[in-house]
Amino acid sequence: MKGKIKAIALDVDGTITDKSRKLCVNSIKAIHQAEENGVPVIIVTGNVLCATKMLAIMLGTTGGLVSENGGVIEYQKKKEVLGNIQECEKAYQYLKTKYPVRKVEFSDQRISEIAIERNIKEEEVKDTLKDFNVEIYDTRFAIHITDPAVNKGSSLTKLADYMNIEIEEIMAIGDSENDIEFLEVAGLKIAVNNADKELKAAADYVTSRPYGDGVQEAVFKFI
Repeated sequence: MKGKIKAIALDVDGTITDKSRKLCVNSIKAIHQAEENGVPVIIVTGNVLCATKMLAIMLGTTGGLVSENGGVIEYQKKKEVLGNIQECEKAYQYLKTKYPVRKVEFSDQRISEIAIERNIKEEEVKDTLKDFNVEIYDTRFAIHITDPAVNKGSSLTKLADYMNIEIEEIMAIGDSENDIEFLEVAGLKIAVNNADKELKAAADYVTSRPYGDGVQEAVFKFI
């Protein structure tokens, strides 16, 4: 990576949380350390915007927000919906005719994508919806039906413009397949130790520790 890191883009589930979605204390300490050193933290997640905003408030992050896997971004109260939920809903309704699938909790708050419970294999969803204009991600917490025109990477790039920083000046940290795009665009790509093999292969650095402990390791090493 060339130049100074000016922001950190952080995935949530499986990155700053453990596998049961509990926030890791060390990841909170690392976020506070970065913010205190003038490096804003951007939350990049598949969670709904309201949950993402609450998390940012509680953690004290000052970077922007990328929620719903890139379908919605917000910076300094400016919100933009980038994903087309109508096409995702159409695909979901068709999937329901083939499998007993259900949306995850708080799905009424989603405005750009559909997230379903993991009672079906990702490959079955992909095969069933192959004729629909949607992208499928398994985050290991839910299966997401998203607009292929947007992802965490394209939306992080747009958010970087709002923040007046170069995308190459961002360090990105993630754990699952839906994090690949936003690691690819970042200047410094970090995979926590519990990450998918594909993400580790795309990373510049793989932490020796998993989950939030890995986040702390990366922040202390590079910030």
